[in-house]
Amino acid sequence: MNEQNKTGKQVSAVSKTILSGIQPSGKLHLGNYFGAIRQHLDFQEKGKAFYFIANYHSLTSVQDGKRLREYTFDVALDYLALGMDPEKCTFFAQSDVPQVLELAWILGTLTPVSMMERGVSYKDKVAQGLQPNIGLFTYPILQAADILIYHSDVVPVGADQKQNIEISRDLAARFNRIFGGEYLRIPEPYIVESVATVPGIDGRKMSKSYDNTIDIFDSGKTLKKKVMAVVTDSTPLEDPKDPDACNVYALIRLFAGEEKNAEIRGKYQSGGFGYGHAKKELLTLIGDYFSEARVRREKLAGDPDTVWDMLREGGRKARERAETVMGPIREATGIVRHFSTQ
Repeated sequence: MNEQNKTGKQVSAVSKTILSGIQPSGKLHLGNYFGAIRQHLDFQEKGKAFYFIANYHSLTSVQDGKRLREYTFDVALDYLALGMDPEKCTFFAQSDVPQVLELAWILGTLTPVSMMERGVSYKDKVAQGLQPNIGLFTYPILQAADILIYHSDVVPVGADQKQNIEISRDLAARFNRIFGGEYLRIPEPYIVESVATVPGIDGRKMSKSYDNTIDIFDSGKTLKKKVMAVVTDSTPLEDPKDPDACNVYALIRLFAGEEKNAEIRGKYQSGGFGYGHAKKELLTLIGDYFSEARVRREKLAGDPDTVWDMLREGGRKARERAETVMGPIREATGIVRHFSTQ
């Protein structure tokens, strides 16, 4: 099966190793779902997929052990409830693979400081108010280790992450050149054809940084309060409205099928359809869309041992793969070790 990415290249996903991760830095929201999770669920059918919960990465912004453990468990719950199948992919916590930190240090010794200083992602995160710590500065090196430790072939990312994939490719090529062998596989970015930006409650891009999110599994009064708070203009109820200029409709079209979208679009343009009506439509659509996943999540939440066992088993499989990559690297670099991490 071939997938076409935005560069026009054909990416053969079958038999390829696919790698992606997500940070447990808070509740997952609709922007996470439409921007990444939905594609992750699709890709587990198309190759040998490795999906990890990036808890080491989260330490750049979450310095509370209890919260980080809770976030890690919540992300696992969400993914499993939404359809992640440990029988079809390797699903694990980043911290269950110590080899990734081992490789990150080795790659760091080969990385020019100037490469990190050019990091667009670092500058963006600092601009959003994150503390400019060394972990955030060297984030792309750990991300490169995440990618390279499993001999990943395909890395689905949004366009904003393309630079970090290029850094991974550069570091893999640099290591291979310095140590004279094909120790690390050069990954290919797969630029995900994402939906339009998912607006948050305040109209800006939905992001935990802006505190404007609607979480995937919000329900009841919490969900209603957030939906009713979505910013709209002051066009009177009886007047026609432009759906393409409305934050509520931008969210509606993510959930509604073609027929329902056309119906609601027509109501906007005809007049007599207020933003309150639109928000009620959105509330129903969100509830219906995630209803089955919500039931699965509640069941899994009542059996936490099963969830942790799934992550542990995924970690075991990921370590096995990582060790096949790290063994030759230790030999090449002269690193001596007298114990096993498998």
